[in-house]
Amino acid sequence: MSRLLSLAFPFLDEGMSSASSIERAASEDAALQMDEDAFRGFYGRTAAMLWAYLSRATGDPNAADDLLQETFYRFLRAKVAFESEAHRRHYVFRIATNLVRDRYRRPRLDAAPLPDESQLQAPGNLAAETQQRTDLQRAMAKLKPRERDLLWLAYGQGSSHQEIAGSLGLTTGSIKPLLFRARQKLKAILRAE
Repeated sequence: MSRLLSLAFPFLDEGMSSASSIERAASEDAALQMDEDAFRGFYGRTAAMLWAYLSRATGDPNAADDLLQETFYRFLRAKVAFESEAHRRHYVFRIATNLVRDRYRRPRLDAAPLPDESQLQAPGNLAAETQQRTDLQRAMAKLKPRERDLLWLAYGQGSSHQEIAGSLGLTTGSIKPLLFRARQKLKAILRAE
């Protein structure tokens, strides 16, 4: 987070007081919508959830780290008047979704990564659990990015249809049929394997 803060608030490294540095930044860069304390609070409330979404959407924790930083950097530079905290959160998820889509426009590997040993749990049938996770990861990799996003936001994050619509830039009424189709497609892929 300190790296992100130094990129977004480079004037803080100059040893100036926060109040005068924020005022100076506001006059130099009208794009900053939040002061440092407000950003720290917003980041603390949303970063973990956003990182989990990015990690699941990309299948790569390292890429999620990079995309998280880029998302918040673009968020801070956006010239948008936010109506509420929910509006900010939806906007930051929309930025993240667009970055993930841009990433998938480039060629990617077809093989999904296997889970690390540190992520596996000892109780139960370890081989069966690993196989199920691997099958699910491979099946999710075969879905379109929007289908993955829909499923992850609905079932991984527990977002409501309205929250999903706001995050993905869709209408609320379209979420139910899109989720149904994404579930059906995932089910067909899992049955075929």
